[in-house]
Amino acid sequence: MTISVAITWILFLGLFPIAFFWLRRAWQILFKQDFSQVALKRGEPPADAAKYAPYVAAINLVAGAIAVAVILMVVIGGVAYDTWTAIAGSTIWMKFFADYIVSRNAHANWGKKKPADPGGRR
Repeated sequence: MTISVAITWILFLGLFPIAFFWLRRAWQILFKQDFSQVALKRGEPPADAAKYAPYVAAINLVAGAIAVAVILMVVIGGVAYDTWTAIAGSTIWMKFFADYIVSRNAHANWGKKKPADPGGRR
């Protein structure tokens, strides 16, 4: 077994838990109304997590569905190696970027002034 084959297997087997966690998170947001995992920044959700919940649920649902589709395409054998690895890798990275963008917008404090230091210290 070469390193290329090992990495391919790691990517393919890694799609199973990735898809499970993404689809479970979408389920929890959409049906259980659990917003504790919405737009986290340093482990804390924003004050108005319900506002960002539809975006996070959509990101997780789409990414999870693509991961499941890639798994099925590989098992059925209807897609080439270069194609499914490109789809899987792009999906993982785009999901991370989209989550990052939503979390930074949810925790943004644009236009909010910092409180003045009462002691005048620097």
